[in-house]
This record gives sequence, C-alpha cells and structure tokens, in this order.
Amino acid sequence: MKNIRLTVDPSVEVSHINREIYGHFSEHLGRCIYNGIYVGEDSSVPNTKGVRNDIIEALKKIRIPVLRWPGGCFADEYHWKDGIGPKESRKKMVNTNWGGVVEDNSFGTHEFMDLCEELGCEPYVAGNLGSGTIAEMSEWVEYMTFDGISPMAELRRQNGREKPWKLKYFGIGNENWGCGGNMRPEYYSDLYKRYQCFCKDFSGSRLYKVACGPSGGDTHWTRVLLENVKPQHTKGISLHHYTIPTGDWNSKGSATEFSDEVYYSTISQTLTMDGIIRSHIAVMDELDPKNEIALIVDEWGIWADVEEGTNPGFLYQQNTMRDAIVAAINLNIFNQYSRRVAMANIAQMVNVLQAVILTEGEKMILTPTYHVFDMFKEHQDAELVRSVCEDFVQEGARMISSSVSKKDGCLLATVSNASLDEDVELEIDLGGFEAAKAEGTILTGEVRAHNTFDVPEAVKPAECAVELRDGRAYVKLPACSVVSVRFAGK
Repeated sequence: MKNIRLTVDPSVEVSHINREIYGHFSEHLGRCIYNGIYVGEDSSVPNTKGVRNDIIEALKKIRIPVLRWPGGCFADEYHWKDGIGPKESRKKMVNTNWGGVVEDNSFGTHEFMDLCEELGCEPYVAGNLGSGTIAEMSEWVEYMTFDGISPMAELRRQNGREKPWKLKYFGIGNENWGCGGNMRPEYYSDLYKRYQCFCKDFSGSRLYKVACGPSGGDTHWTRVLLENVKPQHTKGISLHHYTIPTGDWNSKGSATEFSDEVYYSTISQTLTMDGIIRSHIAVMDELDPKNEIALIVDEWGIWADVEEGTNPGFLYQQNTMRDAIVAAINLNIFNQYSRRVAMANIAQMVNVLQAVILTEGEKMILTPTYHVFDMFKEHQDAELVRSVCEDFVQEGARMISSSVSKKDGCLLATVSNASLDEDVELEIDLGGFEAAKAEGTILTGEVRAHNTFDVPEAVKPAECAVELRDGRAYVKLPACSVVSVRFAGK
C-alpha cells in the first residue's frame, strides 16, 4: 500500500470554480436526442413535453449547470427554422454527419429551451456559421431573446411562446477547422467577427459569445484567433479534445474489453489534457493578459469503438470504471485551471460517447461517469484552494489526481487512484481547517465493471470511512477508485 499525502492550504483561494465546468453536451447524433432525451409526448415512457421524466430527475440531482445544443458537427448544417412550428409541418433532413438517418426536427428550439428551463440550467446554443447565413443566425438570437415587436418575436409568439427565453451562452460555429468548414484560422477569425457583429443583445440580455477555438494542442489556431478576435468580440474560445484509449483514431479499442496495457494508455492519453490546457493558457496569457477571454472545453471525454451490432454513426459505447477514472482526472484538471477554464461540456449526455445516462426502451441506467459528476457537484461555484498531492507513476502515467475547494464553510477534496494494483492510504493535511465532521463517498470496482439494463447498479457510490485526527484526515483509496470527502467546519 502506498502512503500519499494531500496538503491543503484553505487560506489561499486560487480561483473561482464556475459551476459551468460541470456542463453537458447534447447533439442530434445517434440516440442522444431521439429515443434518448426525447421520446415524444405520446410515448408510454413517462415524460414532460416529450422529455423523459427519469432523465430530468437524474440531471437535476447532479445540478446540471449548462447544456450545449444542437451540436457538434450537426450545428453547422442545422437550420433552426426547420425545427419550429407545428411538428407535422416541420421539414425533414438527412443527418449527413451521423449515420445518414432522417432528422424530422421534432426536437427544436422550443423543446430545447423548455428543457433547460425545466432543468434550471443555462442553455448553450451553437449557431450555424458553416452552412448558414448571417441573417439566419441573427434572426435566431432575436427569435429566442427579443421581448418587443419584431418579425421574429411575433413568429415566436405564433408558435406558442409569449415571453423570450433567457439565453446567455451562444457559440458561433463549431469545429470550423474541420467539419464546420475546413477553414484556416485567419479566415474563420474574419468570419467570426462579421457574424458576431449581428448577434445582438436584446431585452436586457447580454450574450456570452464563444468563438471556435482549437482542436487539441493546436496553439497556432489559438494564437491567430486571439491576434484577430478581441475581448469586445468574444467572451470565450472553445477547445475540443478527446481521450482515444489506444491513441489511434482508426482503432480506438472497445469500451469494455481492453487490456491493462490499453487501460494505462488511456490514462496517459487523458492526462495530456493538462499539458494541452497549459499550452493554450500560455498563449492566452500573452495575448489577453487581463484574462478577459475564457477557455471553454465544450467537448471532452473518452471516444472508444462503438458497441458491436450498433450503427457506427451513432457512437454508442458502454461506460466502465475506466470512464469514471477519466472523468475524475479531467474534472480535477478543469478545477485546477479554473482561472481560465470557465466551462466544460462532457460529450455526450445520453447514449453517445462517454454518456452519463444510457437508455433502452423504457429502461434507464446511470453510468459510473454520472456518479463522478454527482460526487464532484459541490465544487460548483466554490473557490479552488491551494493544495499539493504526492503522486506515483505506473506504466509512464501519474496515478493520483486531486483538487480541493471551499464553499459555505466546508472543504471538498476529490481524489482518484488510477492504479490497478496499488491501494493508497491517503493522509489529508487540512492546513489549520478545523473540521467538525467528514463525510466520505467512494466509487470503486474492477476496471471493466459497468452497469447494464439487467444489472443497473453493478457500479454505484458507497460511504467510505474517514478518520479525523490532529488536524488531519485519513481515508483509503483502493486501486481503481474515486473518493470525495466533504469536511464541515466547526
């Protein structure tokens, strides 16, 4: 057993952890929207305005702060007027990016914005820069947010919504270096400035505009973008980076059947997020020294091969304890860089990639990744405090991930142990924080363990013992585990 010390200095507040770091992403891809979130009002599955009640309940439990929609690559071929009005008259289209299936547009602007209201989360709308017009994007913002007399406001009222919705986050294009148009950063920068100019602030709202940022470690894109796009144009730039278990996009490996070697490769791959964020922050600190533009990691997570027998364009994969470790590592990284990282959105919320929820007919299961979000939720809107954790290396990868925050007189420490064979005795030096009590939660299991529709609770959190003694706390981290400890002050 390894003895590891986590040293905390609660007197030093490093940065604010925006709750939006715990955000989610829903794209018109596979069964994320249809037969996932949305089953229709006539479904036998209990629903509210066509959205599954069990999913609404599960998302409220983890306090979902923000939801990104409608894509993804789908966003830059989505024409919003096709998704409003009577459903029987909405246009059908082919989803050319994801499986070539017919998109009937029965889930559109009203359905999405109403869902966000029901969840109490911020909507994050991705606008179509790749194949859409400036007028189309401008009118969409007006349709959603204007509370006066105008053609778009009247159209919204005709479609059953008198008052505008509250919209803060608006992305102008998606992956415009790739599926969103194969653009150069110089060209995109000019287009961005032109499009954003016509996305107006209506009825007291103030759009938090997000520009398409880099893929992975492409700091050239970030540099060119920030040399041309200034704080008066944007509040954030996006970053997309996926964990590919094998490191090979052409053969990513199974979500459930993988060797120990591939597991450690996965951990090494996901840890690159730290260096990637650091490299972009270095450019941002140089070109935006006042920290006026944030980094928005609006697509992240494991991307494995699809489950056997499923549509390869639907990106459906299972979710194991490996995914839980990956989620914990990335969320701790985002916390540590919350000075610049203002939002992150796991890809994706339901039935796609590293989903927090899986559905099959009337059945629904919560994945190990969901439970990590539940264990980490008290970090939302807390203050990151200084902490240093000892570590050890196996197979070339660091095994311990951690972050500590302070809120409402409490401390929350979240720690993961990625090792497959080394248990850890964790000592937490509370740095003078006087804890009246400590509540520990643990998620652990064999690394390939996962929940199924027949056995939905094979992997679930449990209470774990925490000993308080002489200003320190002691807790065990078994191999392949995630632990959260909440300390209440005296």
